[in-house]
Amino acid sequence: MSPYIESAPWFSELNISIMKKYLIGILIITSFTGYSQQTLKWPAITRQTKPWTRWWWEGSAVNKADLTAAMQLYQKAGLGGMEITPIYGVKGTEDQFINYLSPKWLEMLQHTLQEAKRLGLGIDLATGTGWPFGGPWVTPEDACKDLSLKTYTLKAGERLQEKITYMQKPLVRTVGGQAVDIKILSYPIATNKNLQAYAFDQVKYEMNLPLRLLMAYSDTGEKLDITSNTDLSGVLNWEAPPGNWTLYALFMGWHGKMVERAAPGGEGDAIDHFSSKALQNYLSHFDQAFKGHDVSGIRSFFNDSYEVDDAQGQANWTPEFLNEFKNRRGYDLRDHLTALFKIDTAEINSRVLYDYRLTISELLLEKFTRPWHAWAKSKGALIRNQSHGSPANILDLYSAIDIPETEGTDILRFKFATSAAHVMGKPLASSESATWLNEHFKSSLSDVKLALDKYFVGGVNHIFYHGTNYSPQQAVWPGWLFYAAVHFTPANSFWKQFSAVNNYVAHVQSFLQKGKPDNDVLLFFPVNDRFSEPLAPIRSRRNINAYTEGQATPDEAALKNRQAGNAGSRMMKDSIDALSMNLLQHFDGMEGFENTIFKTSAEYLLKEGYAFDLISDKQLQQVQAVNNKLVTGGVNYQTVLLSDCKYITVETLDKLIKLAESGAIIVFYKNLPVKVPGFGQLGNKQETLQKQLSRIHFSKIDNISVQKSSVGKGAFIKGDDLSQLLSFAKIRQENMVKQDLLFVRRRYETGHVYFISNSGNTKVSTWVPLSVKATGVALFDPMLERSGLAKKRKTSDGITEVFLNLVPGESCIVQTSSSATKANLFPYIELAGEPRELKGEWEIKFTEGGPSLPKSVLVTQLGSWTDLPGDEVKIFSGTAQYSVSLKKPAGTVNGWLLDLGNVQQSAEVWLNGKKRATLVGPTYQVVIPYSQIKTDNLLQIIVCNGMANRIADLDKRGVEWKKFYNVNFPSRLAENRNPNGIFDASKWKPEASGLLGPVTLTPVK
Repeated sequence: MSPYIESAPWFSELNISIMKKYLIGILIITSFTGYSQQTLKWPAITRQTKPWTRWWWEGSAVNKADLTAAMQLYQKAGLGGMEITPIYGVKGTEDQFINYLSPKWLEMLQHTLQEAKRLGLGIDLATGTGWPFGGPWVTPEDACKDLSLKTYTLKAGERLQEKITYMQKPLVRTVGGQAVDIKILSYPIATNKNLQAYAFDQVKYEMNLPLRLLMAYSDTGEKLDITSNTDLSGVLNWEAPPGNWTLYALFMGWHGKMVERAAPGGEGDAIDHFSSKALQNYLSHFDQAFKGHDVSGIRSFFNDSYEVDDAQGQANWTPEFLNEFKNRRGYDLRDHLTALFKIDTAEINSRVLYDYRLTISELLLEKFTRPWHAWAKSKGALIRNQSHGSPANILDLYSAIDIPETEGTDILRFKFATSAAHVMGKPLASSESATWLNEHFKSSLSDVKLALDKYFVGGVNHIFYHGTNYSPQQAVWPGWLFYAAVHFTPANSFWKQFSAVNNYVAHVQSFLQKGKPDNDVLLFFPVNDRFSEPLAPIRSRRNINAYTEGQATPDEAALKNRQAGNAGSRMMKDSIDALSMNLLQHFDGMEGFENTIFKTSAEYLLKEGYAFDLISDKQLQQVQAVNNKLVTGGVNYQTVLLSDCKYITVETLDKLIKLAESGAIIVFYKNLPVKVPGFGQLGNKQETLQKQLSRIHFSKIDNISVQKSSVGKGAFIKGDDLSQLLSFAKIRQENMVKQDLLFVRRRYETGHVYFISNSGNTKVSTWVPLSVKATGVALFDPMLERSGLAKKRKTSDGITEVFLNLVPGESCIVQTSSSATKANLFPYIELAGEPRELKGEWEIKFTEGGPSLPKSVLVTQLGSWTDLPGDEVKIFSGTAQYSVSLKKPAGTVNGWLLDLGNVQQSAEVWLNGKKRATLVGPTYQVVIPYSQIKTDNLLQIIVCNGMANRIADLDKRGVEWKKFYNVNFPSRLAENRNPNGIFDASKWKPEASGLLGPVTLTPVK
């Protein structure tokens, strides 16, 4: 809440008659006095409630002295822990590189763990360098795979003249786009030297791929596996039986995805995520490295987002896939290759494709995520994982880990990770926070705070900054940096006041890490619909021959080629490979759900103030109906909402029926799903589904457009008006969203806790309704550490309302209780006059920063310090102290609201040598109690600007500071790129810096 007031002995100064006349006002004022009843207790601050940061070890070029020095700075700034992620190195420091997992590297890790314990810091460790999992010890057998297809046609009695072979086309992709002749590279990739300089993203060698399957399909429906008829050279010893035949040859290739941003000793192929053997071999390398070392101080192992899909083509195969598919789906994919490659009927294509995608999803869960979790558990550690980007049901992946982690700027994206945490009863949901808020060096602490508030609203309660670079203490400014902004490094000018934001986060998370989520709606995730969608558009310029010639659509071309029966054997003009077919879909928030009712439903729930989580088929199976509530993970929900789902599994509908029978209300928005997905046992499953659906008989309810079907103690309801459906299901609605207030709500044993953020552009100073009943309501300001009882009232219909006073970008904690609380009233502020501009002579003294400290200056008109005479001020990044004499304002009031006006970028307020507050914006206000203002006062405002002006000076002078391997500092915006594609600030004009004002004082009561 804003503004800020500290305790002041005003009580004795008030006239007794005024006390009697204005009793309510006096009660408010007593919250500022030394005669208080008690102070509300803030939850304890721990290393877990503090924000953590991703800690990049560039080149792993670390040493013990600098590790200790860095960690001491991090602790002092209020960080709770770090996640170590080794990445590419800094040019010119090659002699300091330490190979990943080498004995010396483990020595540095052990030193870090020991120092973390001493300093009360936590340590997480990425299970690899950069991302995804991979490295030089990943053999070609364990590397990620893809699938390629060739087709041939034969008539009866013919033999194929061509060899059944597939030559994988060479491909080299580097992060910087530099050309590399693959002919100079040895095989496998890890045998090459200087991999740091190459910065490979994907490498495919030209080689003959192994044939995995050769199937012959006749135009009469006969199917033969003739793989064994092909010798090692590719010669097919087989004569076509009567009819026209199409041969489908599947070849397993090497996808070639490399570890991105790899550290020295970590370069190499990404693993096959669908193979437990590949993962086991990968993790065994850690087991060997860890022998003889105490790594028990690692709290959690970390895995970044999947990101195999960002290469050309897809990693979409694994050696055991055909057997896994048959065991899981109940039929042989060998007999339905035409459907997998979209050459059968649209219905069959969709169903077989669904089964293929479901199998991949299950393999990623069962062969990678769960075994990795078990491995970490054997080390006494947790796992933290970013499941987004995976070709799988990410809700199920998130469910299998201890700390689901999200990233980005979209609350609905956050919901996938936080929902899994809530539904599965996991206490923490983390976020990779502030990864590219603005261009490099342009983000302020205000920007950071606003971004973090969005995460809190989305259900995150464990912040990780992205991030902090290890940098030697003697490194020339700006030190070692990572290619993504924001830069949470001691070299950043805002570091001096960074602790204010960290303290804020710690206070917020101390509330949000307690209790349980209190959401009402379980929004069903329609992954079955998505898995059943047709293949993505073919990206290759070429396809099978008829399509290439522009004579037909891909489906028509395939059909023509199968039925052509051309004289003699003939190979199709081109093959279908991983570059030309997107068999898989990758899931990341609402991507891929554009123009769906599912997405618009989620948006509606968020916008209209309905608290919800997402839920998957698998997660739904653990939900129980207890006393008309839906219980999962120790959390109570009111309903399951299915929004226009087309497909539903027998198991899911059966579970919904059982929940309804036990008293639950199940909501179908728009249409009822009437199809089972997939192809395996389709007839039996569809018949079972129809029997289940026959139990549901909807009838219209009078006066509203809701239809109801009673089932046991509960009911199914459906309709086209989501508002009416939610109302009928008695779902609580937080109407504060209509005032641009975003919220997240948690349930405590004694009441509820709300985190509320003003996301609008105007001040909110009004009564705000709560959906929960409350006897006592307390208010906490986590930024300025104020607390007290809130002003509350009940409306005629029993709604509890609390009075909030929030400026744009401001947030608060509201805590309700079922019993009355004895404490001070919260220090609400009411303006008691017009603002008065503070005029006088300001001394500006530059105290910290560089490249040099400008001389002190006296000014009577505030403005950007870059407008002062001289060049030093225009290139200065750091801290300046503004000092002005302040006479005690005339009049007897409770206090004065000090408004700093425009601040670039953050400020500390000091009065007579005592710090009053750190203000990070976007509004810079603090209340000075009347009793704290003397006749003559010294007001000091300490302002930190950003790094931009000093960086621009370096670029204008051609000073080399961008000296990083792999990603040598790209810009976020095109206008800030030089001809080599590298970030360049040489054309920047000086950024406004300092205290721009106007500074005003306004009387308050």
